[in-house]
Amino acid sequence: MALVSTLGLLGSVALLIWLALRGVDIIFAALLASLVVIITNQLPLADSLANAFALGKLGAFTFAGKFFLLFAAGAIFGRVMGDSGGAASIAMAMVRAMGAERALLITTFACAVLTYGGVVVFVVIFAMYPLGLQLLREADIPKRLFCAALALGSGTFTLTALPGTPSIHNVISASALGTDLFAAPILGLIGGGIMLVSGLWYLEKQRLIAKANGEGFEPGPRDQLVDLANTKFPDWRLAVAPIVVVIGAILTPRLIAMSGAMEGMAESGVTTDLINFANSQPIIWPSIALFIGSIIAVLLFSNVRGRALNVMGNGTQDAILPLINTAAVIGFGGVVTQTAGFQSFLSLAVNTDLPPLISVFGSVSLISAITGSASGGLQIFMQTLAPGYLAMGIEPAILHRVATISSGGFDSLPHCGAVVAMLTITQLTHKQAYKDVGVITVVIPVAASIAVIIAASLGIQ
Repeated sequence: MALVSTLGLLGSVALLIWLALRGVDIIFAALLASLVVIITNQLPLADSLANAFALGKLGAFTFAGKFFLLFAAGAIFGRVMGDSGGAASIAMAMVRAMGAERALLITTFACAVLTYGGVVVFVVIFAMYPLGLQLLREADIPKRLFCAALALGSGTFTLTALPGTPSIHNVISASALGTDLFAAPILGLIGGGIMLVSGLWYLEKQRLIAKANGEGFEPGPRDQLVDLANTKFPDWRLAVAPIVVVIGAILTPRLIAMSGAMEGMAESGVTTDLINFANSQPIIWPSIALFIGSIIAVLLFSNVRGRALNVMGNGTQDAILPLINTAAVIGFGGVVTQTAGFQSFLSLAVNTDLPPLISVFGSVSLISAITGSASGGLQIFMQTLAPGYLAMGIEPAILHRVATISSGGFDSLPHCGAVVAMLTITQLTHKQAYKDVGVITVVIPVAASIAVIIAASLGIQ
């Protein structure tokens, strides 16, 4: 029976990946794969579906409830910026300043600035998409490469490697190990540098290949594109104001807290309640910032002011499919973590005869791959396996950085929730875009993890 359970667990992950790559609806695929896990592991059907899949700690509706406002606010902001022509105006200004051929570079660094500033990945996707559409059209670059650039800037080096990043991954490791966000900074810079340089090289190579093959930009059925030739756009300096407000609202409270200015503000009579609230709400506060940005955009752009409610309502509808698709995959991970086979994998990982740092990489990668979540895999690792590795003599700072970087590789297999969300938002299938996304988010980060392990073994921190 143990063999059947293990085969069912591995088979369910393989089934979910296979169905995703074939373009099968991801909600149906997640449910089917979950049923395979439940049946082969003899889990109670009702409890597994109602709790583990739907309402548990990693449940689909737990995730959907937690992130609903964020998805809705991000989609509304994206719709307003797209319909108003604000995104097109900014895109054309960037093209004039830097050249259309640098659209992927612009996307990568814009996303990197946002995520290194603490903006949640899902917000970055929604905020960048309307701008990216116009950049891609101007440069005639395939959307699949925009997805890869989006993934590079928001889901690789700024998420797991760069020292000081306020990402949830870095925070999980710091909280569990008693380190700070700058743990093993040289290792972080090595890993981050490899991801960035290799990723940019790959994107440019693929852009040139696509150009030589005559492959260009093709909009999706729900993409909001404006007629560049016959449309009067707002001035780009005006159009950038809502984005500046959103980013400023998200980053300013964190920068104030990090600068140590809180105490001085309190002594001068300035209330710190709002700043404390903002820093304690990594989901609600960005949602509020996006709502504020949307309202400012409506006030600034006269062409959407008269139909603001309809435009914002359409944006809300844009959020539903990405949210539910992502939640379904998260729910599958919730079912997987209930199995005895998954617990056996955890035990096997820490009891291997491999060198400790290689074992760390293998165990974190395995958990993240099965759950389809870097943060989920890292959280499970820190709760269950990290004490054993510390007992082996691994320094907390090195364990922090190696485990964090390792979590960001095999988590991004086709059933990863963030990958599913990005493809749903950009209206691409796994077949169209996953090859490039996979190279950026799996192959290159895994290579970076190995390089970091080698450097750590040489005593570099």
